[in-house]
Amino acid sequence: MEIIFYLATASLILFMILATYDGFYLHIFKYGLFNHEESFFEHKTHTIRAILFPFIIWSLFINESNFNLFLFGITLVVLDMIVLGIDAYSEKESRNFMGGLPKWEYIIHLFSNAFHFSAIVLVLALKIKVTGRSLIFVDEFATSSAQGSFAFVSINVIPGAIILALLHLILLLETPRAKWNNFRAKIMCC
Repeated sequence: MEIIFYLATASLILFMILATYDGFYLHIFKYGLFNHEESFFEHKTHTIRAILFPFIIWSLFINESNFNLFLFGITLVVLDMIVLGIDAYSEKESRNFMGGLPKWEYIIHLFSNAFHFSAIVLVLALKIKVTGRSLIFVDEFATSSAQGSFAFVSINVIPGAIILALLHLILLLETPRAKWNNFRAKIMCC
């Protein structure tokens, strides 16, 4: 079981690195997807996924004993997958202003989502035990360094995920978007 905790922790860390690079640096800082009419819908789908993510972490990764919260988390994952499908379907037209989605960014999206859903599947493997004809919700784990590392990373992902979700959310509004664009115009690098 410890290996699953280590793999889930690594997947979560790798997802957060790629998602921060893609979601903040590329989408918000460099390309400003929220500034282009054709990519504004993509920004909305990213906003929904950014809002869902901390709740998924809380209900699936951090929650250890509440079965209803666990089911809520699974529902959020299904919703996240639907929004991801809508985002992927609309992405080609969304990037017309820049000549299409660069292949290297497409690859980042693939790896980012692979790590995202790998972490989730590994958590499900930890929390669901198959016995004969039934599924049992596992709400107690033996304390180990692997479980401790997983809990530490999961808890510490929440603040950054909330900040990124709030940034996505406020950039849907005209006044904060104008302030961001004014701030961004002053930065000459990147």
